[in-house]
Amino acid sequence: MFSDFTRAVGQIGDPRFRRVLLLGVGLALALLVGVYAGMLFLIEWLAPASVDIPLVGPVGGLDTLLSIGSALLMVGLSIFLMVPVAALFSGLFLEDVAQAVEDRHYPTLPPVPRLKLSDSLIDAVNFFGLLVMANVLALLLYPFAGPLVPVVFWAVNGFLLGREYFTLVAMRRLGRKGAKALRARHNGAIWLAGTLMAAPLSFPLVNLFIPVLGVATFTHMFHRLNSAR
Repeated sequence: MFSDFTRAVGQIGDPRFRRVLLLGVGLALALLVGVYAGMLFLIEWLAPASVDIPLVGPVGGLDTLLSIGSALLMVGLSIFLMVPVAALFSGLFLEDVAQAVEDRHYPTLPPVPRLKLSDSLIDAVNFFGLLVMANVLALLLYPFAGPLVPVVFWAVNGFLLGREYFTLVAMRRLGRKGAKALRARHNGAIWLAGTLMAAPLSFPLVNLFIPVLGVATFTHMFHRLNSAR
């Protein structure tokens, strides 16, 4: 498992790895900027120039105050949204990462047809929704977890990352049904490997590399487990 991860890290300079990383981060930033621009437009359109306060009179600058507040809100939200949104966009291109790993480490494998863009989009959106929902539910456990909050975070996200990335890699070679069957036989090891991927999610900037490193790691893991069948 650790050798799978170190081999993935060793390929981080691959141009196709960098392309997926930059596309994911760039599109996520563009979306967040677009959302913020939309918020500013709504504030400018809906906020009155001034409001009348009893015993005080008209007070102006409300739109400016709301704009500053929205900027602070977006900075705070971006800390939490950047990683899942980047993962959502990266998910559209992660097949390129798996192919890059196979081209370098498993060059004798026969080629596989690319997944349809619509299928990749559906899988990426489903994973994003599942990731957000699971973390919202995990928030309910955090008050009872005490010092084990990081463990709960790693366990929840490790399960989801392992489940999603292993299935994504395996179904390229085995189809969706075969990928689920192989995953079911190695659930424990896949969860543990996913937890190894989830631990760096706690560190800003490092966490942006997780979608790429996760798929590369699980590509190695898939071929190791599949060859041992």
